[in-house]
Amino acid sequence: MTEPVRDRWAEWLLERRDGGDPVQQKASLEFLFPIRDRVLENAGLSGGETLLDVGAGDGLIAFGALDIVGKNGRLIFGDISQDLLDHSKKLAGDTGVLDRCRFLRASADDLGALEDESVDAVTTRSVLIYVEDKRRAFEEFYRVLKSGGRLSIAEPINSFTYPEPEHLFMGYDVTPVQDLARKVRAVYERIQPPGDPMMDFDERDLADFADAAGFSEVHLTLEISISRGNPSGILGGWDRFIRWTGNPKVPSLGEAMNEALIPHELERLESHLRPLVERAERVSRDAFSYLWAVK
Repeated sequence: MTEPVRDRWAEWLLERRDGGDPVQQKASLEFLFPIRDRVLENAGLSGGETLLDVGAGDGLIAFGALDIVGKNGRLIFGDISQDLLDHSKKLAGDTGVLDRCRFLRASADDLGALEDESVDAVTTRSVLIYVEDKRRAFEEFYRVLKSGGRLSIAEPINSFTYPEPEHLFMGYDVTPVQDLARKVRAVYERIQPPGDPMMDFDERDLADFADAAGFSEVHLTLEISISRGNPSGILGGWDRFIRWTGNPKVPSLGEAMNEALIPHELERLESHLRPLVERAERVSRDAFSYLWAVK
């Protein structure tokens, strides 16, 4: 019997993000746990409160809040993916906390199923990068929060990293094979051009959206990291590297290479890029923002 087809959000989060590799999955979680903890700390939750986690995904933040809100607290898992909501609902049932959870299919910019001033805190992690109308999302966050309620979000600032200079590809120096890297890059740019929601904002925009929505306090920190070595969340090894996918909308590097290049070009690009990956000769540039606000 074949497995049922999952939507692209669930397929990426539960399988493609880590290439089906348990070791890679463990590394991803170790990378994500500190981010989860920062988001929850900034949310200022306490016992008995109700948390709405927008773009809950596999439940990383919402399940992490269970002990904080306690037995009298409530968790609302919000996501556009019914498959991910079903996944989280099963986990909640397996762990005996289903009666404390609600599962809501909704986008960040349309939380119409929730009443005004109905939750104590709203959280997101890497969600707004997929939302076209970010301003509307902040207005919805503000609307559903009670007076004194808190918003806590964490978002990568991809505009800090892209576009890369022509001689770099995914942080690696591809000067001798720029022509081939350009062809592969075009695959990604066709799917997510410069105006894509993933790259059409920076940290100042996030602060402005929160301010315009009416929050009485808005705080934001930006963390920039430039390092040499393996990229965050990607372990060494060519095979793992070409299976890794950065988000649900794009192909893996291996898939993009096969789409863009003919056999002898594939061989030429791999012969240059593979040793760099194996030796971790990459410059990683990352920017991540944490915003928290009070209604």
